[in-house]
Amino acid sequence: MHPTEVKALLESRLDGCEFHIQGEGCDFQVVAVGEVFEGLSRVKRQQLIYGALSDEIASGALHAVTIKTYTPEQWQSAAENQGA
Repeated sequence: MHPTEVKALLESRLDGCEFHIQGEGCDFQVVAVGEVFEGLSRVKRQQLIYGALSDEIASGALHAVTIKTYTPEQWQSAAENQGA
């Protein structure tokens, strides 16, 4: 898979989020930003992303997924957003 494919999958399955995807093959890093994460624990946030990619993970199309999630407010000061 390509980062653009992973991004398209996530965008079609999770409304109101902005995604930044890096990686190749079946190993990707996902940064997700959205109001949907407000008030959720870190585990619940990651479960949302894993749930959206569950078919691809089960099939082996995605093997390793590293996830970081932010609310828009948190994203403003996030290290990944500096200089972006």
